[in-house]
Amino acid sequence: GGISNGEDIYFNLAFKPIASISREQESVNLQGENCQLLIKGRHDACVLPRVLPVVEAMTAITLLDAYLLSKTSHL
Repeated sequence: GGISNGEDIYFNLAFKPIASISREQESVNLQGENCQLLIKGRHDACVLPRVLPVVEAMTAITLLDAYLLSKTSHL
């Protein structure tokens, strides 16, 4: 048996929002000049739009790794 019969593989994910950092941070502005960044309050970032390609890539790497491991066990 295998992990799939050729059908799409689905799974559920959950992500916690990345918390704001309340300490003063070194940064740059739009003109490329050094500046200080201090966030006051709660402004948690949603990484969902940016994390989907990472999840897809890691899934592909993990599945390929499992496939290659299964092929080497027959040697």
